[in-house]
Amino acid sequence: MASISITTGLEKVSREGIGSPAGDPESVSSVSNITKMVLVVEYNGSRYCGFQLQTELPTIQGEIERALKRLTGDRIRLLAASRTDSGVHARGQVVSFRTRSTLTPETFVNGLNYYLPRDIAIKEAYKAGDSFNVRSHAVSREYEYYILNSPTRSPVWDGFCHLVTGELDIEAMNRACQTLIGEHDLASFASNLGVEIKRTRRRVYHAGVTRDGEMNIFSITANSFLPHQVRNTVGALIRVGLGRMTPGEFYSIMEAEKIGLAGPAAPACGLYLTKVNYKKPFEEEDK
Repeated sequence: MASISITTGLEKVSREGIGSPAGDPESVSSVSNITKMVLVVEYNGSRYCGFQLQTELPTIQGEIERALKRLTGDRIRLLAASRTDSGVHARGQVVSFRTRSTLTPETFVNGLNYYLPRDIAIKEAYKAGDSFNVRSHAVSREYEYYILNSPTRSPVWDGFCHLVTGELDIEAMNRACQTLIGEHDLASFASNLGVEIKRTRRRVYHAGVTRDGEMNIFSITANSFLPHQVRNTVGALIRVGLGRMTPGEFYSIMEAEKIGLAGPAAPACGLYLTKVNYKKPFEEEDK
């Protein structure tokens, strides 16, 4: 069934011409026969060098753009709501692109999943208004970090969590988490800033640790995140949980506003981008 819909789609596209240009997909002016599509993506990031396109290195963006080329016949550039790092997973990454294709959202889901490797899947697809910006219109992002607190490793969870063998004090970790909530300068939890980031203040709406058997899940929701912010936060929280740092010392690290002070970062394998939140559904943009 998938191959039939793909062939039909390619026939349509070949009559319509090229898709969106390879530059920044959100900076192209509106064209009457160009549609903006939004995809919700799930992936296992273990074998990829992050989401963002890199020359001669495997990335999530590279794989999806190759699948789009095979499906539509056009060279299409994606924009993502969050640039996950090397080895980081996602259950709710959101990306957008412009296309001249008349394929339905359902066909984009089925067709792209036909061409994508098994560790990447398109979960949903929507048509959005032309002015919709997948990054700047996001009001918050949600991440989870999985910590296996066990004296032995788990072959089932290997590659999808961080093993901590010492007993963790979840109550102390949650006291430290409470100091994160609100608007703060979180420079101490960033590994680096680069040239693009001008401000290090972020608003954290939720932060906390829950326990499910041997699995401890740190969850955090914020308007946006600094590079390696979540992994550095988890690294510091684990030290709190092991009694190597107090919640007060954790707070002092945040108050210092010094780049990289909270490190070392927890491994990438335990981190998941779970959801990106918007004010209204994609289909209602521009209405």
